[in-house]
Amino acid sequence: MAVATETKNNFLEMTGIRKSFANMTALQDVSLSVPKGEVVCIIGPSGCGKSTLLRTANWLTPADAGEVRLDGELVGAMPDMRSTSVQARSLNAARARIGMVFQQFNVWPHMNVLENVVCPQMVVAKRGRDIAEKKALAALAQVGLEDKKKDWPENLSGGQKQRLAIARVLAMDPVLMLLDEPTSALDPELVSGVLAVLKQLAEKGMTMIIVTHELGFARSVADRVVFMEGGQIIEEGSPNVILRSPSTKRLQFFLEKLNITAFKPKSES
Repeated sequence: MAVATETKNNFLEMTGIRKSFANMTALQDVSLSVPKGEVVCIIGPSGCGKSTLLRTANWLTPADAGEVRLDGELVGAMPDMRSTSVQARSLNAARARIGMVFQQFNVWPHMNVLENVVCPQMVVAKRGRDIAEKKALAALAQVGLEDKKKDWPENLSGGQKQRLAIARVLAMDPVLMLLDEPTSALDPELVSGVLAVLKQLAEKGMTMIIVTHELGFARSVADRVVFMEGGQIIEEGSPNVILRSPSTKRLQFFLEKLNITAFKPKSES
């Protein structure tokens, strides 16, 4: 059974989300509510539906059933009785407020660092060059890349490329950030820089949903940890509860496989 979080004044509402690919069910009637300013980390084994759930939040992967609302406004729904043009306008307006950071950076190799952050603002947000550049420089400073503004992506480390991808999102002034395994493509020594940026954003009150395998990061940054398996939310709660005293044997087993020994099963307490 999917678990819905009952929280007042929810900023993001995902209700009854179902999604299948061919003969595989990725999400089974999942509901998730996120208040403004909350950081939610989604954990779970590979193939459990984490990334699919994240991609339905901005309707990048449309659901087969259910709906998503951002600040009360409909992002996407199935079935959707609105006209196609109204659907498109609503979705574009919502996506302009949602920043998405992928595993593989997706920076543009033919543009230097500054232009990577300036161009989306001019094309998508229709900002003038002066405003776009001012916001780009501020975003690059926020992620510690102000001294790299004239560099080309090929000269950046993996961690710097991911921070550039985050800066590009930040410059668009998102109200919600979705991050899909933002450190999975990085060498271990490069992870800390990206996690430090995300921790800083969390401290400033950015609403974020982060799919991650970095449980130490989830413990220190998340307001809530959601554990998924088989396309369902199995367990959720504060990091200190979920990662230290999981209530389901499935989550206990998952943590044991990852050699997480910081929790003590309830039977031993």
